[in-house]
Amino acid sequence: MKITSLTTYAVPPRWLFLKIETDDGTVGWGEPVLEGRAATVATAVEEMSDYLIGKDPTQIEDLWNVLYRGGFYRGGGFHMSALAGIDQALWDIKGKALGVPAYELLGGKVRDRIKVYSWVGGDRPAETAAAARDVVDRGFTAVKLLGTEELQYVDGWDKVDRCVSNVAGVREAVGPDVGIAVDFHGRVHKPMAKVLLRELEPLHLMFVEEPVLSEHLDSCVDVLRQSPIPIALGERLYSRWDFKSVVSSGAVDIIQPDPSHCGGITEARKIAHLAEAYDVALAPHCPLGPIALAACLQIDAGCYNAVIQEQSLGIQYNTTNDLLDYLVDPSVFTYRDGFVTIPSGPGLGIEINEEYVAERAAEGHRWRNPLWRHADGSVAEW
Repeated sequence: MKITSLTTYAVPPRWLFLKIETDDGTVGWGEPVLEGRAATVATAVEEMSDYLIGKDPTQIEDLWNVLYRGGFYRGGGFHMSALAGIDQALWDIKGKALGVPAYELLGGKVRDRIKVYSWVGGDRPAETAAAARDVVDRGFTAVKLLGTEELQYVDGWDKVDRCVSNVAGVREAVGPDVGIAVDFHGRVHKPMAKVLLRELEPLHLMFVEEPVLSEHLDSCVDVLRQSPIPIALGERLYSRWDFKSVVSSGAVDIIQPDPSHCGGITEARKIAHLAEAYDVALAPHCPLGPIALAACLQIDAGCYNAVIQEQSLGIQYNTTNDLLDYLVDPSVFTYRDGFVTIPSGPGLGIEINEEYVAERAAEGHRWRNPLWRHADGSVAEW
């Protein structure tokens, strides 16, 4: 079997799909995208195709190493996202060629299903209590929301109070047993992170995500270690080498590698096993499309420390198309009792509606994240 072509499709709302074809007719799908930079990643995929055309797609580990190490410069969001989508598609091809799900090629599964959480609210914290109650009424047992608006290094208590009030409203709406994750989205610097973590303690959170940007973690280790709230981080880290100091710091309890950003299934599993050695849990980042979610679930199937899975159904960015639109059989992602069953079909376990992908790719997208400024005019973290 040889690779004959790689084709990318920029599809709404903000995703990039990749189809890899082979000379025996086997097709694999991946999702190589960096949100807001889809065209750049598509170009990186096209550049990598020079090496891939004519190669055996089943030699995944060697192809990964060539694409990572063979170009001299390595790592970062663009390179690793392009490599991620290619890697996903290769696992899809190999599983389909052998008639088994990818997890069977990775040692088998340790679980049949995994808990999922659902997003509530938009980019800025808003009235999320009713939305959270609605999500719980639909069967989810965990939710995630953005906790803060933009914050300066040192900011006012009015913003602290709004954050705590908003999260408290969600807790009151969903009751004591529903998991609540609060995403600081890297908007918070150390001085305010100390305050917010302390003030949120009584609300019994499932975790706080990105309490500070990962590049500031070393300056906040003591603060994060002392907080009784589990700390999650990692969506903006791209390799096991990026995660090495994070998992060994003792400051992070849950890692969140994104298999569409961190080099795909191959690298995400290595990151997960590295974390397991430090008793750190895994909760893959996935606010993206169906191929990305399918890849995450193949990882969750075989990683003992996987605890919960993000998914994008109804997320605020999915305004024109949603998670299930590009699937031939959307029931593969049916959520029951707060869980999703690991897809057991060959490869990634899903079937992409190629005709619909081509139709929506004709429209494409040029999604960009919001740009915010502080009251003083300086740019703010989104």
